[in-house]
Amino acid sequence: MAETRGRVWTGVIRVGPRAGDHRVAVRAVLSVCVPLLVLLLIGRLDLSVYASFGAFAALYGRADTPRTRVRMQATAGGILVAAMLVGTALSVLAIPALASVAVVAALAAAVTLFAYRAQWHPPGALFAVFAAGATASFPATGSTFATVLIVGGASVLWSLLVTVVFVLARRGSWARPRRPRPPIGAVAWEMTATVGVAALLAGIAGALLVGTHWYWAMVGAVAAVGGAHVTARLIRGTQRLVGTLVGVLIAAGLLALQLPPWLTIVVAVALQAGAELFVGRNYGIAMLFITPLALLMISLASPATPEMLLRDRVIETIIGVAVGTVVAVVSAVLRRRSSRS
Repeated sequence: MAETRGRVWTGVIRVGPRAGDHRVAVRAVLSVCVPLLVLLLIGRLDLSVYASFGAFAALYGRADTPRTRVRMQATAGGILVAAMLVGTALSVLAIPALASVAVVAALAAAVTLFAYRAQWHPPGALFAVFAAGATASFPATGSTFATVLIVGGASVLWSLLVTVVFVLARRGSWARPRRPRPPIGAVAWEMTATVGVAALLAGIAGALLVGTHWYWAMVGAVAAVGGAHVTARLIRGTQRLVGTLVGVLIAAGLLALQLPPWLTIVVAVALQAGAELFVGRNYGIAMLFITPLALLMISLASPATPEMLLRDRVIETIIGVAVGTVVAVVSAVLRRRSSRS
């Protein structure tokens, strides 16, 4: 046990080497910045959430070959738009929070299995859960479906264009190496079940104990069980919790400034760059940028008070990481017992 604790804390503070993160950061900045500026110019920053989730497609395949990266980004972008459509449907139909949690948890499990089979990087369903949960919590009408398709889809296409231009500018090779896909065996099913159960339990707890932003608890739980083994999951959960708590303090300072929309976009873009520079090196440090980024984006599109956003982010993250950690440990124990029998 002491050895496990030592590995966890070593992993929490370890900062990995740079691996072309600056190029990924530039691509991410361009992918996020341009759609937000367009919305600012037309006076529709209330749609910024849909644009931001579509732009998340640019974050996939950072270390893959150009052809694989573009294909992964296109697939991930399509799934992110589909997740927003699912969330919008839950909002339009006024589905109760607990039922919405169940739907998003099922989506989390399905995307986790797909991502494992397709060898996504970053792996897992975190962005899809975030997209579905956030849009489910936003007011929507029948016309919102078209808005999601247009704004979210345009952001995905823009992200793909940015990626292709960068590949051509660097004269990258479009050769497609063989990538054998891992079979859907016991490991894949264990990951899928763990993510689904963790997301469901965290969402239920978040909805019952806090309310509005229950999806943050689900995102926290999905992050906490995202590793391949229990040590990696404990490291991820600890980094998520500590990084979020400190990131909330940064967000509180930024929200207190009551920045004009254009300056909020500038700050958000800078935070996106910082997140991409560190997300592959230390997830906890990346959360110092990701947390205020998420809160600033929601503040642009939501009338919620800063105090409510900050409070809910802290409580829901604690719930999500706590639930995810418990599920991760229980899953490891059950897997160990199964291997012995």
